[in-house]
Amino acid sequence: MPKIELSRVKGEFGFEATDENGHVVKMDSSPESGGQNYGIRPMQMLLMGLAGCSAIDVITILKKQRQEVKDYKMVVNGDREKGKEPSLWNDVDIEFHLYGAIDEDKAKKAVELSLDKYCSVAATLDKAGAKIKWHVFVHPAN
Repeated sequence: MPKIELSRVKGEFGFEATDENGHVVKMDSSPESGGQNYGIRPMQMLLMGLAGCSAIDVITILKKQRQEVKDYKMVVNGDREKGKEPSLWNDVDIEFHLYGAIDEDKAKKAVELSLDKYCSVAATLDKAGAKIKWHVFVHPAN
């Protein structure tokens, strides 16, 4: 079972979370909520997890299909519920930017498989009611 340790290191809400391998993430609340902008907001980290989870899936799938992924970028935007506590993600919009000799249909299928079948973060957001929309852009290698 993965283990995470969290320690307050700066101000009221400046935390560092460390996993069992020593990887560290800085987190904080917004200045409007009493934070000092020390690190990422926990809800933003969920979107980062979605991006990382899906990226690993997509690149793995495309690699198995012998597609040449030279570079990769994602842009994730999210909109949260208004006036609710807790405030969950309502809508998530993802842009997948792939660079290289990649068949666009294969790229779209890889994204679909990731978000609908393999990515646990996407499944978690889906079960919480978030609507995930996505777009794939294939670019020539730089």
